[in-house]
Amino acid sequence: MEKLKDLIKGPDLIVAPVALNPIMAQMAAAAGFKAAYLSGGSLGWYKGVTEAGLSLTEMIQVVVDIRTVCRIPVVLDAGGGWGDPVHIHRTIAMSEAAGVECIEIEDQLLPRRVEHHVGIDHLVPLQLAADRIREAVAARTNPDLLIVGRTNAVRVEGMDDALRRAESMKKAGADMLFLWGRKPEEMRFIAERLPAPLMTFAPPDGFSTFPISKAEMAKMGYRLAASSGTAFAAMVKAVRQSYECLASDSMDPFLGPGGAEKEMKAAHRTTGLDRLVEIERRTMKGA
Repeated sequence: MEKLKDLIKGPDLIVAPVALNPIMAQMAAAAGFKAAYLSGGSLGWYKGVTEAGLSLTEMIQVVVDIRTVCRIPVVLDAGGGWGDPVHIHRTIAMSEAAGVECIEIEDQLLPRRVEHHVGIDHLVPLQLAADRIREAVAARTNPDLLIVGRTNAVRVEGMDDALRRAESMKKAGADMLFLWGRKPEEMRFIAERLPAPLMTFAPPDGFSTFPISKAEMAKMGYRLAASSGTAFAAMVKAVRQSYECLASDSMDPFLGPGGAEKEMKAAHRTTGLDRLVEIERRTMKGA
């Protein structure tokens, strides 16, 4: 599996779909993706506590679970880094120990506020934001770890403040910059003002109907696009429908007749059941 650090040096936009557990990461790799995104937002919903309630150790554990069975590079959404600059050292150390290849650190106030999910962000001063990045760089021992400086200041203080924060993070040593913004005109403007490589969010509905293609994004300097919640939303819809159909004694139109057994067998293949059975039979004869 190619390192993410090498991938972003290439000419293409790397799309990293959200993966919240090992089988999602395995399915992402099987679909041909070269990286996966551990989204704090989606994991917060998955655990029922919101991103504000997640700890460093539980997110690192998810990375360990994923990398135990799948070598796909993991991009970790570390939010505010779980502390002041001094605490960032442990965040980086644990991330490196778990095999994280890219960590995204924001200028969010800590502890995180739930209001973030309704469009209200609370940001730390610019100097503290830069110090978080500077100490992340100082703490890094693995040169392959990418450090992303992210700000949501576009929707708080506006584009000018967001650009100042991004430029400060770049001077502090960030390998990549990520300014929150989903509007095509914002993404174009950001690319004109900031140096590559840039990170962004993939459109919630994918690139098929988005005004900017992946190739155009790459030419603009974007190298990493995280699809932070689309697969999770698909999972929620599928599970809800399955429960509703089971409760009403009706056939689930998504799976159809025999679909549950078919997809369970597909899950067995994804998780390598045949290989495990072969090992067991080869080593446990006569036991």
